[in-house]
Amino acid sequence: MRSDWKRPSEYSLPAEGEKRIMLTISYDGSLFHGWQAQGNAASVQGTLSEVLSGILGSSVPVFGSGRTDAGVHALRQVCHFDTSSAIDPERFALILNTRLPRSIRVLSSSAAPPLFHARFSTMSREYWYLLKREREMLPWDDRHIAAVRDFPAIGMLQQYASALAGTHDFTTFASARDPSQSRVRDIYISEWDIIHDGFGFEVLRYRTAGNAFLYHQVRSMVGTMMEAAAAGEGPEAFRGRLEAADRNMALRTAKPDGLYLADVSYDPDRYQWFEDMHGKQE
Repeated sequence: MRSDWKRPSEYSLPAEGEKRIMLTISYDGSLFHGWQAQGNAASVQGTLSEVLSGILGSSVPVFGSGRTDAGVHALRQVCHFDTSSAIDPERFALILNTRLPRSIRVLSSSAAPPLFHARFSTMSREYWYLLKREREMLPWDDRHIAAVRDFPAIGMLQQYASALAGTHDFTTFASARDPSQSRVRDIYISEWDIIHDGFGFEVLRYRTAGNAFLYHQVRSMVGTMMEAAAAGEGPEAFRGRLEAADRNMALRTAKPDGLYLADVSYDPDRYQWFEDMHGKQE
C-alpha cells in the first residue's frame, strides 16, 4: 500500500533561476545497454544527457522514472532535467528530435509541475511483454518481439496472471542481483490478451502495472508462466511458486527482446480503487 512505500521525503528540486523540464520519450532498447549511463557503453540516459549538454552548453544530468535493462524498449518513458535556458519548454521536443538518433524519440516536452521528480513522483509503471509464433515472425520483429513455437492456452495463462495481482512478496521472481530490502510489491494489473501487429498477425501480450518492479521481475514472471503452461501445470501449483518466496521456484527468465515500458503514471487517482480495496484500515 502507499503508506508502506519507501520514498524519500525530500529530493532535489530546481535551483534558484532554473526550471525543470519533463520529457516523455520512446526508444528502441536493442541499440542500447539499458537506460542508465555506464562507462563507454551506449545508454539512453547518457545519449540524452550528451545531446542536451551540446544544446545548452554545459553538463546536463537527466533523471528517469526508472531503469530499463539492455535490450528492453520503451513506448513511454518519462525523465527530467533542470535548466536556466530561455528556450520554451515545449520546443525542447522539436530541438532534441533534430539531434537525437532515430532510436530515441521525444514525444513531448513541458514545464514540470511544482515538486515534480521523474522517479520519486511516479505512482505506477506499466509493462508489456510481446510474443509471436516463430512461423509468423517478420524480419523487423527480431530483437523487438520474442518468438515462441506456439502460444499456450491463454485461459491457463490468465489463471497464473490472476495469482500475481495484488500485494505479494515477489522474491520468487526477483533476480539474485536485486538490492531491494523489501520485495513486496503492489500489482494492479496482471493479464494476458491477444492483440495484432500492423499486418494482422496475432501477438500474445502480457500486460502488468504496479507501483514498482524488482530487477528482472516481469521477465521472470513471463518466462515462468510460459514454461508452466507448456508443462500443463495447474494454477494452484503456480500459486505455490509465488507463495514460496524462493528464487529456486522460478522456471526461467524471458529474453529482454519482448519487454516494453509501456506507460508511467503520476496520477494518484488512477489506481485509487486498489488502495480502497487493499489499503490499511485505520
